[in-house]
Amino acid sequence: MSGFAEALIYIIQTLGSLYLLIVLLRFILQLVRADFYNPLSQFVVKATQPLLKPLRRVVPGFAGLDLASLVLAILVQLLLMAITLTLAGFNVGGFLLQLLVWSLIGVTSLFLKVFFFALIVSVILSWVAPGSYNPGAQLVNQICEPLLAPFRRLLPNLGGLDISPIFAFIAINLVDRFVLGYLAAATGLAGPLKQIVGPFF
Repeated sequence: MSGFAEALIYIIQTLGSLYLLIVLLRFILQLVRADFYNPLSQFVVKATQPLLKPLRRVVPGFAGLDLASLVLAILVQLLLMAITLTLAGFNVGGFLLQLLVWSLIGVTSLFLKVFFFALIVSVILSWVAPGSYNPGAQLVNQICEPLLAPFRRLLPNLGGLDISPIFAFIAINLVDRFVLGYLAAATGLAGPLKQIVGPFF
């Protein structure tokens, strides 16, 4: 693979992954019922609206879930993988079904990573800026709360010490390592393909 192809792959992966994250955030923010009028929420809405608006005509929501944004995230992931593998010299026509499966795994992995890093930010903010009204801090807390609430109900009262993030981290890592890791291995994501597609996981 030439240096130009490597540079092009790097640019596509970087910009494409950034947009993929924004699209998935659109799904997550609606899933957790985040504040629609938060400035960061508005940015996500405006950045994804051009592609989501026509897609919603064929992919309606269901049970309060924004399925169009989830489908768009999978399509973006699929397109990024196909372009990356094509530039790397692979013929993607022979394993489109595998690409679709990898896209589902990749989007799920990114979904977990969003919650993982949101939890880290939430824990740090609870130490350095508890009760902050910063739009970013509020959005992070709104993302984390639905994940932490079940653990808080199960854990005993420890005198105000909230250890629910620890169990949330464990749950996320278990799913990421053993469920998604097994699925990725079972679908043949190994060797040279793992090195190329790996950035999406």
